[in-house]
Amino acid sequence: QVQLAESGGGSVQAGGSLRLSCAVSGYTYSGGTCMGWFRQAPGKEREGVAAIYRSGSGAYYTDSVKDRFTISVDNDKNTLYLQMNSLKPDETAMYYCALRDPGAWWRACSSDLGQTERFRYWGQGTQVTVSS
Repeated sequence: QVQLAESGGGSVQAGGSLRLSCAVSGYTYSGGTCMGWFRQAPGKEREGVAAIYRSGSGAYYTDSVKDRFTISVDNDKNTLYLQMNSLKPDETAMYYCALRDPGAWWRACSSDLGQTERFRYWGQGTQVTVSS
């Protein structure tokens, strides 16, 4: 059974930093494994924030977080990370990690950034609150 468990959320003032973690278990990785972070604010659609190949060979970001967020993966620990710096109040949201459907291994990870329907396994989310 595939399980994803996020942690690291919390409350921070604008300009602050947080590091989210996503522990993955029960998943059989392949060369095309694409992992991602999404967020969803109240009343808004879930949006893609960043994505990365499990190999770490490529990392992709939505424009609004480039140069502030960093996605990374520790294969020894089966853990995905999202380092978030210079946080803004409008980035208050529930943050989710996800694994892409293994059947989409042939697709470029970059092309599926933000495509929620391409991701099959999801964590329960961790809340990030940024105050002004």
